[in-house]
Parts: sequence; structure tokens; C-alpha cells
Amino acid sequence: MWPAVGWPTGGARLAQPVADVCQTELVMGTVFIVLAIVLVLVLVAGVLLAPRARRRGRPAGGGPGAGPAAAGSAAPAPAPSVVEVPPAPAGGPGPLATVAEKPPPSAGRMAKLRGRLAKSQSAFGTALLSVLSSGRVDDAAWEEIEGILIGADMGVGPAAHMVERLRTEVKVAGTRDLGDVRAMLRADLLEQVGPDLDRSLRTGPHGDGPAVVLVVGVNGTGKTTTCGRLARVLIGDGGTVLLGAADTFRAAAADQLETWAGRVGASVVRADRDGADPASVAFESVSEGVAAGVDTVIVDTAGRLHTKTGLMDELGKIKRVIEKRATVDEVLLVLDATTGQNGLRQARVFAEVVDITGIVLTKLDGTAKGGIVVAVQRELGVPVKLVGLGEGPDDLAPFEAEAFVDALIGS
Repeated sequence: MWPAVGWPTGGARLAQPVADVCQTELVMGTVFIVLAIVLVLVLVAGVLLAPRARRRGRPAGGGPGAGPAAAGSAAPAPAPSVVEVPPAPAGGPGPLATVAEKPPPSAGRMAKLRGRLAKSQSAFGTALLSVLSSGRVDDAAWEEIEGILIGADMGVGPAAHMVERLRTEVKVAGTRDLGDVRAMLRADLLEQVGPDLDRSLRTGPHGDGPAVVLVVGVNGTGKTTTCGRLARVLIGDGGTVLLGAADTFRAAAADQLETWAGRVGASVVRADRDGADPASVAFESVSEGVAAGVDTVIVDTAGRLHTKTGLMDELGKIKRVIEKRATVDEVLLVLDATTGQNGLRQARVFAEVVDITGIVLTKLDGTAKGGIVVAVQRELGVPVKLVGLGEGPDDLAPFEAEAFVDALIGS
């Protein structure tokens, strides 16, 4: 037999394929391990990078929880539009509002509105002067004059007193001159209106708290509008004002106050729901006013019929609750001047529940008759302090007796 020189033996031939297979399996295992590691790294990278990619791609103003973009990413989203709020000290109330305007001061408002008043009241003065200057001043003429005064809502008592006085003056003077008669009429009307009454509004801060003004009245008199206009008057004169929306029965009332406040830079305290306890809102308004350091807190109340005993009792409760926190400096009764004697009945009932300190006569430029000023002051023993002479925001004016009488008789 030939020797097996140069050829592997049978055992050697079997070992070689086995070694090759093992080496191949080792290489493949290594490859699989590397691929698995790469796959894990890719998955981890995807998990880490995906949220950043989503945040970079999210539009400006995304929902809450959106994180900031990574450094070097796209430009930051623009800031949201800013709604200006009324100026108030830190911690004070401040509803969203439009840019505030600067109202004109109150000085001279009555004189500026005198022409408007004269147009609506000229028939009153013209009728009186026509009778007095006719040369026919007999008993029938004086009865006609008294009828004119009563028809002007002056009231029977004041009308009779004024006629008696005029009658005596004309007789003593023995004149029919229109200028003389006008002067007598002006003097007598001015005395009836009360030029010496204190018509000042106590709206300045005192001690460590603001002045508190409570505004009351029946539905439809322009009560909430008066609150807004009064805020304009006070801010126009350099004061700071907080409005309390204690009319919780009419949702539009609080919205209306916020609109007024936004125009002039005042603050508003309102309930978070309709039908809330108005006394609580009034108390909170005064508390916020004290904390914010404002000059005046004006509290609007729900319009109520003077014939509803429950609602009137609630009005008394509002005043008592406020007085646990601060003094109520003014209680203003808003009356529609066109309601005449019905307005007087309203005034009597309100005066029994709260101590009225002043009257606000609205709609005095319309079909109202000027005599209501005399009648309501005589009825309540308190002065008319403010008058509404139009529909504009600045048509509320401090009452001035002389300007009012001059407008009545066309002086």
C-alpha cells in the first residue's frame, strides 16, 4: 500500500469541516449581536428624538404642556396677543378691558349741557312768561299759572306757594315789563330748587379706606348706566374707582359694568355665577377696594320694584353687610324724571329702607318736566346731586341750580 504522505488521515479530514462550521457560526453570531445592538440603538434614538421633532413641528399656541424647542431649532413662536387690563395695585381686581381713555373733568358739564336741557324744557318757561307778560294778570291767569306748575310735576304745595309769592311781587312792583317778570320768576324758581343745598358728592377716600357709593332704584331707570357714567366723572377728575356688580339677577348688568370699566381703566368685582348673594358681592367689592387702595367703590344693586317687600328688605341687608367693612358715604337713588309722581312714590319707599343721601334724575332732557326737581327734593328732604341729560357717556352732570333754572326759562 502506498504510504499516506501529504494527505490527511481520515480523522484529520473529519476535524477540518467541523472547525469551519464552528468558525462560521461564531462569525454569524457576532454579526447578529452587532445587528441587535445597532437595532437597539436606533430604537432608543427614535424614542429620544421623536418628541423633540414633534415639539419643533408644533404650531405656535399649542396646547398646554408643550415643551420648548431644542437649542438651534426653528425660531420661537410669536407671543400671544396681550389684552390690556385696567391699572390696579398688586393683588387688586382687574377685569379684561379695552385700552382706557381719559374722560373729561366734571367741571362745567351742566353749562355745556344747558342748551340740550333748554330745548326740552322751553315750553314750561314760555307758558309762564306768556301769561305773566300778557297784561291780563287776574285770578284766572294765576290759576292758569298754578296749573302750568302742577303740570310740570312740581307738586300742588310748591306750586301754590310759588304762585302766591309771584302774585304778591307783581302786585307790589306794579310792572308788566317782560324783563322784570322774568327776573321775578327766576328768583322764585331758584328758591324752590334750593341753591343753598349741599349737592357735593362724598367720593374721596377717608381714613384707611375708600368712599363707598351705593346706587339704588327700580328697573329701567338707568341705574347701571349711572354707575358707569359716575365712574367716568370721578376718573376724569383724577380719582380711582372700583365697580361692584351686586346686581346678580341680571347677567348683562355685570357685563355692562365691565364695558364701562374698560373704557376708563376702572376695576370690577362680580360674581362667578348668576343669582349669587348680592350682599356677598357688595362686601367683597368693598374689601377689594380697601386692599387695592382705590378712592371710590361704586356698588350697583339689582333693580327692584318698590312694591316688593322682600326685595326691599334685601336692599337693607346689602347696606348693613357693607357697613361691617366700611362706611357707606352715599346712597344715590336713581329716578327716571319722565315718571313724574310715580317716581315720588318710589322715592318714599326707598327712603324708608335705606337713608337716601342724594337723587340722580335721568332722562331729564326728554319729555320730563323740570318741576320734578322741586317735588322730589321737597318729598325726601335730600338734594338732586346728578342729572342725566342724554345718551352719551359724558351726559351725566353735577346738578347746578342756577344753570338749571336758566335753562327752564330760557335766560
